[in-house]
Amino acid sequence: MDFSILPPRAQLVEMLTRIYQQGLTTTSGGNLSILDDNGDLWITPAGVDKGMLTPDDIICVHPDGTMDGRHRPSTEYPFHRMIYAARPDLRALVHAHPPALVSFSIVRKLPDTAINPQSREICGRVGYAAYALPGSEQLGANIAETFEQGYNSVLLENHGVVTGGQDLVDAFQRFETLEFCAQINIHASALGPYQTLVDEQIEQFYQRDWMLEELPAFRHTSQELELRQSMCAFVHRAYQRRLMISTGGTVSSRIGDDCFLVTPVGVDRKYLQPEDVVLIDHGRREAGKLPSRAVALHRAIYAEHPEINCIMTAQSPYATTYAISSRKFNTRLIPESYIVLRDMPIIPYGLQYTNPQAVARALSTEVPIALLQNDAVLATGSTILQAFDRVEVAEFSAQALITSLYLGELVPIEEHEIDDIKRKFLS
Repeated sequence: MDFSILPPRAQLVEMLTRIYQQGLTTTSGGNLSILDDNGDLWITPAGVDKGMLTPDDIICVHPDGTMDGRHRPSTEYPFHRMIYAARPDLRALVHAHPPALVSFSIVRKLPDTAINPQSREICGRVGYAAYALPGSEQLGANIAETFEQGYNSVLLENHGVVTGGQDLVDAFQRFETLEFCAQINIHASALGPYQTLVDEQIEQFYQRDWMLEELPAFRHTSQELELRQSMCAFVHRAYQRRLMISTGGTVSSRIGDDCFLVTPVGVDRKYLQPEDVVLIDHGRREAGKLPSRAVALHRAIYAEHPEINCIMTAQSPYATTYAISSRKFNTRLIPESYIVLRDMPIIPYGLQYTNPQAVARALSTEVPIALLQNDAVLATGSTILQAFDRVEVAEFSAQALITSLYLGELVPIEEHEIDDIKRKFLS
């Protein structure tokens, strides 16, 4: 979906509906706005069910203060107006009360976005605004002052969060990614010490040479067209299942010898379309498209493993927690976890950038899935379904592991029982 051609009313409804359906705000909480180049400020209404919002519910506030709309603008209109005045570069704002970020606001701490390079790039460092009465001029002044210091993500003390962007997609992706960071920070805290990245490590993410030469014109094959459809369907499913967020997650599928399809960089996973997917053929990319930055890693894995036909990396919140934690991801929970996942190793941070062949060699039929430290879950399969299943089982297993900490000591399956599983299901 190209948001740039949607009118502001439609953009606001689409995005707030998306936030509500993901459980990142409540019926009565949250507000979004867009500032037009002509100075009109489009904003969601006060007192309208966020699950039933329509374009007719959106209010337009003109530069002279007059308003068009059948409702009152959001109670938080003052801080929207004041942030735009303080930051002329911003053109959209998202405010809501997602659970993990509210948890941080209650204890008056800031989430660390340096859990992986992408999150730091998207969210940056998080600002902090002192508490004031919701809807008040004082709250607006507190938040605007923090934005004026250069922050694009601001936590509101005992309240929620506000993110800004060059457009509504930019502001939303910052909001969604920051909540993802907060979730992982919380889960990791329950597991014990965890690792975040320093600037030098984050720089490795940008130093890779992933700009491939372009392919000449080609004709699409039936196999390729079907794979494009299937990849998009599984990416949408992964997004719906909260295994991916809009800015994170890569899928590729082998077509032939040194030829595969891969998802692009910079395309919202919820709206990925078959024409967005990028063909990679003998190290060259489909013209006019940019593949995932992980393209060299995927190519190395396919070269090393002819039995692998699909690769999926995902930043699902529970499983990815183990990618930054000092505690091992114990897959010996229930038979399904071990059968599908085996023992999941953790691959040291940076190898996927500096030595993708080493990552490829760490995988095998006995090691079909691994954790990339401070990055993602990496799953392989003979089919897209098999790779997806491994990501999904990893997330469910990790959730069970972390949740069990509130109940008592975890008791894994014993070694002789693992041997029985191996004989029956894995021999």
